[in-house]
Amino acid sequence: MTPTGDPSTPVTQLEQALHAARALVLADLAAREVAEADVVSMVEESVVQRRWWVEQWPEGAGYVAGLVAQDVQDALLETYGRWPLCPVCGTGDPHALEVEPELGPDPQWVCHEAGVRVAAVGGLGSASGGISS
Repeated sequence: MTPTGDPSTPVTQLEQALHAARALVLADLAAREVAEADVVSMVEESVVQRRWWVEQWPEGAGYVAGLVAQDVQDALLETYGRWPLCPVCGTGDPHALEVEPELGPDPQWVCHEAGVRVAAVGGLGSASGGISS
């Protein structure tokens, strides 16, 4: 079904990419218990901005999930602090995971301090440790 609710109109690749990105980032936010209304608004704002970006560069549709995750991470840093905190490193200062690749398909949450891939974007709910990268 399309965003307008008309089942006879097919959903475009752009809309599919944007909806998938939204769902993946919201899943990560919910997994870390920060999916409050104002944070969800940050996701929506990023999706609006990335819609324009993908309209300009349709080949970038596969990169939207990682970009939305980075946008929300940046917005949270300004208002809440680092997110998502690394679940791998039990000692030292708390630090955030980073999205890799910065611009590419199959985005992953990575801990650069431990050198491990923690989870795919959207998969923080099942992440407890890391996979060597």
